[in-house]
Amino acid sequence: MYYWYKKIKEMPGSDMGEFTRILHSGSPDKLMEEIPTFVADPLPEGLDRGYVVLNRPWAFVQWLEKAKIEEEYILMAEPDHIFVNPLPNLADGIQPAGFPFFYIKPAEHEKIIRKFYPEEKGPVADIDPIGNSPVIIKKSSLEEIAPTWVNVSLRMKDDPETDKAFGWVLEMYAYAVASALHDVHHILRNDFMLQPPWDLNVGKKFIIHYTYGCDYNLKGELTYGKIGEWRFDKRSHLTRPPPRNLSLPPPGVPESVVRLVKMVNEATSNIPGWDTSTNG
Repeated sequence: MYYWYKKIKEMPGSDMGEFTRILHSGSPDKLMEEIPTFVADPLPEGLDRGYVVLNRPWAFVQWLEKAKIEEEYILMAEPDHIFVNPLPNLADGIQPAGFPFFYIKPAEHEKIIRKFYPEEKGPVADIDPIGNSPVIIKKSSLEEIAPTWVNVSLRMKDDPETDKAFGWVLEMYAYAVASALHDVHHILRNDFMLQPPWDLNVGKKFIIHYTYGCDYNLKGELTYGKIGEWRFDKRSHLTRPPPRNLSLPPPGVPESVVRLVKMVNEATSNIPGWDTSTNG
C-alpha cells in the first residue's frame, strides 16, 4: 500500500496529503523505520474479546487527540488497499465520501439497529451502507464521530444478538450508525474502490481492495470457493509477506486480477530487503 501511495500521490490529479499508519498494538515495530506511524494503545485487555478490529475506533480517537494533523480532510484506508489512480478529494465540503458495501444493509436489520439508533433520529434507511474505510472525511467531522464510533462498537459487541448478526462487520455497522447519529451522511461512490475477482476492470476507479481470494483454473475460469490451479489470496501470506515475482494469472483472467498481481510484484521488487523481511 505505502509503495503505491508514494507513487500515485505525485501524479497529476492527486489531492493526497501525508500518510500515517495507525498501529493499535501499543508497541513500536520495525516497519516504523519505513512508514510514518502513530502507535495507539489497544483497548484494555479482554475488552475486544478476540475481535481485534474493535481497537480501530479507539485508535482513531487517540490519533485525533494526540497527533499533529495538518490536513483538513482525512482518508481512512486499510493495508489491503492499493492505489491505482490519482485520488482527488471526493468529499464535498462537510459531506464525506464513502464506498457502498453490498453486505452492509441497515434496513434489513432494523430491529437490531434501533437498539443504537432511536426512532427520533429518523428512518433506518438514512444510515449509509458503508464502513469507515475507504472514507474521505473532514477532520472536524471525524473528531465528532470517533468517540461515538467507539461507544457504539463496544455496545454492539456487548449485545449477543447484534454480535451474532453482524459478526466480522460489526465495527463497520458501528461507524455507519455513529455517523448517522451525528447527522453525517456520505456521498456514495462506487468508483472509490474495486474488489477483484468480482469487479473485472480497473477503469477510472481509485483503489483495489484485495480482500477476496482469486482462484482460477488454467483456462482462466473462476473457481471461487475452491482452491484454484492458480490463486492469489492474502490469507496465503498471514505469517510471511508474499514472495517476489508471483506468477501471473493464466490467459482469460480479468484485467483487475492481472493488474493487482503486477502491482504487488512491482512493489515487492522495489522495496529493499523484501526477501528477508518478516511480519511484525
